[in-house]
Amino acid sequence: MLDDVSLSLGAGDAAAIMGPSGSGKSSLLYLLGALEPPTSGTITLDGQNPFTLDPKALASFRNEQIGFVFQDHCLLPQLSVLENVLLPTLVASGRGDDTARARALIDQVGLTERIDHRPAALSGGERQRAAIARALIRTPRLLLCDEPTGNLDRASADNVASVLLDLHARQQTVLVIVTHSPQLAERCAIRFELQDRKLRRVTRDARDQRRTRDQDPRIKDDDDSR
Repeated sequence: MLDDVSLSLGAGDAAAIMGPSGSGKSSLLYLLGALEPPTSGTITLDGQNPFTLDPKALASFRNEQIGFVFQDHCLLPQLSVLENVLLPTLVASGRGDDTARARALIDQVGLTERIDHRPAALSGGERQRAAIARALIRTPRLLLCDEPTGNLDRASADNVASVLLDLHARQQTVLVIVTHSPQLAERCAIRFELQDRKLRRVTRDARDQRRTRDQDPRIKDDDDSR
């Protein structure tokens, strides 16, 4: 599905990946999320290649280091917002402050007044905001989002995007969003296109932009023009 894909992202980076259906975007997320091993090459997070771990250690790695937000919120219908947000902590060693952190995240996504409600009582945007809080409960290094606004109307999508990017900035995660929405992609500083099994960067990083400014005498910094 993918051919010669290479990318490197650091803490605080927000990257959007766009491409036609069937181009391999979801496959790339599965690889980045350590759900499927690559047939060649390596994937590392903070210097750790998760595919060198045994199955139990790999499951712990995903639980602690990677957060997932899906197009369908995947909340358990029989649980409240608080209980859903706490789910990832149930299979890990408790840190003692999990409930307090869950309540803080729920407040940050604007759901304090809905904390005891079940998903059926929430709007689509509220469910997705709860899913974002759940994805961040373990303070992951990497946050992967598969069409996080795909099922929402424009107003709800804008709200969810704002919440997602705000919490990402606060926690300085590595954020990767697969999306068909140009509006959401444009809110990410780094953008890629995946076509014909190849990943192409369509934005330049700050170093590239600075290099262009330095090399082109027609482009001046504000300080240079004074």
